Amino acid sequence: MAHPAEFRFCPRCGAGLLPRCLKPGEPERLACVGCGSIFFLDPKLAAGTICPLDGGIVLVRRGIEPAYGKWVIPGGYVDRGEAVAAAAIRETLEEASLEVAIRDLVNVYSYPGNPVVVVVYLAQVLGGQLRAGDEALEARVFPPTALPWEELAFPSTGEALRDYLRRFGT
Repeated sequence: MAHPAEFRFCPRCGAGLLPRCLKPGEPERLACVGCGSIFFLDPKLAAGTICPLDGGIVLVRRGIEPAYGKWVIPGGYVDRGEAVAAAAIRETLEEASLEVAIRDLVNVYSYPGNPVVVVVYLAQVLGGQLRAGDEALEARVFPPTALPWEELAFPSTGEALRDYLRRFGT
């Protein structure tokens, strides 16, 4: 497994980090050559919502990289110490200007080689006015029969939409 080049020095003592196999069958870990500390590269958690609205599903067009200009469900990274559901609610307000309540878990998505784990909830829109937030170019409601499948930003977006349609319908 390749380790990101930006992690070259131990956060405890400043000595160099080198990949090392600690246990058979596990991936290499970054180990400090000075103090022996192990530097674990933990996954990054993201949370998003599927928001049914006016007979369709809310999507936002990304205004940032990666996947600039592609469509996603409202969502983003969970801050350290933040509840996952609270992050999904916050991100929906930031990206789509909608106040929501979490109703159910759609699923959790992760992929080999990708450090991001995505938790997707079904949300009920309580208020707000649908409009693009500061990291979005556009916010729209798509009927289930007209979802932009070929223009979705991430595999998790498509899988979450399919899981939602299969489990909850519209």
